[in-house]
Amino acid sequence: MTHPLERKLAAAWPPRQWADVTVVAAVSGGCDSVALLRALAAIRAGGEGRLAAAHLNHQLRPEADEDERFVSDLCRRLGIDCEIGRISVRNEAAARGDGLEAAARDARYRFLRKTAERLGARFIVTAHTADDQAETILHRIIRGTGIRGLAGMARVRRLGHASLVRPMLNIRRRELTAYLDKLGQSFRDDATNSDRRFTRNRIRHDLLPLLRGQFNAEVDDALLRLGSLAGQSQAVVDSLVDELFGECLAGGHRGAVEFDLGLLAGRPAYIVRELFASVWRRQKWPMQSMGQAQWNELAELAATPAARAKRHLPGGVVVEVAEGRIRLQR
Repeated sequence: MTHPLERKLAAAWPPRQWADVTVVAAVSGGCDSVALLRALAAIRAGGEGRLAAAHLNHQLRPEADEDERFVSDLCRRLGIDCEIGRISVRNEAAARGDGLEAAARDARYRFLRKTAERLGARFIVTAHTADDQAETILHRIIRGTGIRGLAGMARVRRLGHASLVRPMLNIRRRELTAYLDKLGQSFRDDATNSDRRFTRNRIRHDLLPLLRGQFNAEVDDALLRLGSLAGQSQAVVDSLVDELFGECLAGGHRGAVEFDLGLLAGRPAYIVRELFASVWRRQKWPMQSMGQAQWNELAELAATPAARAKRHLPGGVVVEVAEGRIRLQR
C-alpha cells in the first residue's frame, strides 16, 4: 500500500477482516469499480484469500461486449478470477413492466448474490462513492422518505449468505480519477451515465450542479452530513424499538407475531410505527406496498386496545386486534 487512496480504503475496511477469505468485487469497467479493484488487489497482496471480479453484461449498449472484454483482460493482467454474467435487461424490464434502472439494479444484485453463493464468498464489494451517497440522499428527499431513507446507502448489509460492503462511501469520485491517473490505468466510459432519461443522471448532471451554483457550493457535503446524522438518529430509534419489541412481545407461532397492547399504550406513535416496520423486516414480509397510510393505521389500531378489528394489508398480511392484543400474520 503506497498510494493515499489505498491507505484510505484500508482504513475504512481493514484488510484483517477480508484478506484471507473470498471476496467478490462488482466491476462494470467504469472508473469507480476499476479503481476499487486495483486498490483491493494492492491491499490484499500477500493475503491467503481469493479476490474475484464479477461483471454483468446488461446488453443495453453496443459497447457492452467491449466492456466485458475490458474487464476480463484487466482481471487476467492482475491475476484475478473474473466471473461474467449476461442478461437482456431490456427484455427483463419489459416482462416485469418495470423501468430499465430498476430492472438493471435488481439484475446486478441477483447476479452478485448468486456469484457469491457459488464461490462461497463472505463479502460482496461495490464501488459506491461519497458522490453516489449524496445523490442517493437527494433522490430520496425528492421522492419522500423518513429518517432511515435519509441515512442513505448502508455501508454493510446482508445479501444472501454474504455481506455486501460499500467501503468507499467516504471517498470522492475525483480521488478515484486521480488514483487511476497515477497508475496509468484506463477504464470504460458508459454513455448511459449521461442519459437524461434516467432520474439519477438528471440529479447528477442537472440538479446538483444547479444547487452548487445557485444555492450552496458545498451541497454535497451538506447532504452527506445530513445522512450521517440521520444514520445516528436511526441507530438510536432501532435500539429503542428492539427494547420495545422484547418488552411487548406476547407470543407468536406459525409466522404470526403478537404484541400486548397494554404495554404499547402511551408510546410515541413514531416508535410504534417503527416497531411494526421492524416486524416486517424480521419476518421478511414485502414492504414495497406499505406506505405511510398503512403504518399510521397500524399505530392507530395499537392505540385503541379495547376495540376489536381486522385489517388486510398489502402483501397478504392480516392484522387482528382482540382481547388487548394485536396479532400480525402472513
